[in-house]
Amino acid sequence: MISLAGQVALITGASRGIGRATALLFARAGAAVVINYNNDRASAEQVVTKARELGVEAEAVRANVADKAAVDDMVARVVETFGRIDCLVNNAGIWVHNPIDELTEERLRETIDVNLLGTYLPTMAVVPHMKKKRGGSIVHISSTAGQRGEAFYSPYGATKGAIISLTKSLAVELADHNIRVNCVAPGWFDTDMARPAYEGAGMARIADQIPLGRVGRPEECAGAVLFLASELATFITGEILNVNGGAVLCG
Repeated sequence: MISLAGQVALITGASRGIGRATALLFARAGAAVVINYNNDRASAEQVVTKARELGVEAEAVRANVADKAAVDDMVARVVETFGRIDCLVNNAGIWVHNPIDELTEERLRETIDVNLLGTYLPTMAVVPHMKKKRGGSIVHISSTAGQRGEAFYSPYGATKGAIISLTKSLAVELADHNIRVNCVAPGWFDTDMARPAYEGAGMARIADQIPLGRVGRPEECAGAVLFLASELATFITGEILNVNGGAVLCG
């Protein structure tokens, strides 16, 4: 039932994990997809190849999402190539172990730059284009850590909590322009970023804390993103959609 045929989606941090799964699911739904990456061009090009095999246009664009000039250039290139941006998925992020008494200013700023500034800057760049065409959808990726906090990862939790607040603020601000702004808050997923926590018996220990008894697959989070971006969610804005197997229950 979900079709994004004729639409153009920009997904940040899309060379791996949830971003990769989202890009490929959008491609299956018919959208042209732009795969943003910062370091791993080979993986980004693999996603492009798989997307094109699904019959859609796809391009990989390198940009550090915390660099305004790079982000502005990326968005300009997308608009020049495809003529429009219908959906932005702000997925790029980092998750680093940071006990508060060991936290350095450098590591704090890095997390703020990538997770929060890296959500703001792409949004700031695409909104004028969405306003011109009188519509669009923006989906931020937050985390359960943004809802309940996370010991030893406070910069991550703080930035993800800020993204939830940003979602609610922009949903109201942009509603008159028919731009919907929503957020997906994933729990534990089997991704490269989370894999260090699964070493040894870590995955079993974590799974025991999840009512559904397992960690999620990236495709399961991508489905929530696709729903919020689709025509099935045209009356949904400012929503935080939890995808965590029941681990964190909040409305």
